[in-house]
Order: sequence, then C-alpha cells, then structure tokens
Amino acid sequence: MNDATTETADDAERRARRKARQKEKRNLRHAHAEGLMLGIVSMLRPGDIALDCGANVGEVTSRLAASGAHVHAFEPDPFAFGELTARVGHLPNVTLHNAAVGTEAGTIQLMRAANFDDNPKAGSVKSTVMTGGRNIDEGEGIDVPLIDLMAMIDDLVATHGRVAFLKMDIEGAELPLIEAMLARGQLDHIGLTVVETHERKFRDLRDRYAALREGVGLRYPKTTVNLDWI
Repeated sequence: MNDATTETADDAERRARRKARQKEKRNLRHAHAEGLMLGIVSMLRPGDIALDCGANVGEVTSRLAASGAHVHAFEPDPFAFGELTARVGHLPNVTLHNAAVGTEAGTIQLMRAANFDDNPKAGSVKSTVMTGGRNIDEGEGIDVPLIDLMAMIDDLVATHGRVAFLKMDIEGAELPLIEAMLARGQLDHIGLTVVETHERKFRDLRDRYAALREGVGLRYPKTTVNLDWI
C-alpha cells in the first residue's frame, strides 16, 4: 500500500471517528432536550404564559399547550406556519403569530434554505432573517412581519407578573435579541429561557456568541437561562 493510499485510509478513519463523536453529541443533546422538555411541561400550569419563538410546525408548541399554559407561538415561514396552524390552530390556549421576532416592530426579509423547494418541511427549519448563514439562498427572500418581542414581553409581565417559559430557536436572530434582553435585565422576568444558538452557521459572529455566553453565564444559572437547547 503506497503512502497516498495509507493517508487516504487514515483520513477516512478519522472522518468516521469524528462523525461518530458528532452523532453521539447530537444524541446526547437531544436526550437532554427531551428530559428538559418533560420537566418544562410538568412545571407549567394553566394560566402560565409560554412563548415559542421559531415554532416551525408545532412540535414544541403542542407539548407546551398540553400543560394548560397559554402559548404564544411565532413562526415567520409561510409553509411552516400553515403546518403549525393545522396542528394547533384549533387549541383555545394557543395564539399564533405569523411573524418573526426581534428588538423592534416592522417588516423584515426572510431567507430560505437553498434546497427549500426540494423538501419544504425540512428546509423550513433553516429559514432565517440573518444574512451570512450556511446554505441559505440570499438572492431571494420573503417580506414578513416583525414583532417587537421585548415590548410584548414587557406587556405580558405587566399583565401576568412574569413569563413562565421562553423557547427561542430563530436561526441566528437570537443573538441580537438575547443581547438586548440581557442588557435590559428582561430575562429576570422569565422563569426559564432556553435558546438554540447557531455559532456554527454564522462563523463571523462567533466572538459575539462567546461574549453572550460569558455574559449570561455570569448572571444566570442554566436552570434560568440555558443557551444549549438542542
């Protein structure tokens, strides 16, 4: 066997080991998220307020709603919103918002995965309002409503005393939003916040993500703000 063949075989073995480790980590994250989800649902009570930002087709929304809490579900992608509406739109304790969330109200452009047309259901989870992401078609976009989530949380806290639960999986847009909420101390008024961050998809923003993790870690335990949701 020549050196080139040996190197190729070694490279293949290293790739296989790396993929196995990545798969194991993903499985552990999903197992952790599932356990956390069970705990969250058992914590919520009728009358509590839960926010599902990036609801997609309603997997989390439906489970939150089963607790009896009132769920506000936000999903900007028209395809995913249609699936979400079919799944939970009939529930009296669910309010659906066909909109993105941010630090101000208005209109924003939603960009979809490059392979969206091939598999809309899988592709819709990647829809984002943030430029610079991997495998995103930035040449075309859809104008969607943008809700000022911080203002809405202020109103909910004023009315209900607090927000019991906030889940945020919004494909990179969580970064400026959580930064602003942290700076204002708004996370103090939420029982549990879980966020899926997207450092790998937005390489140019990794320093900001690192600073955000440090800032959150200094102020909140993971039982209050968890940036490792799935």
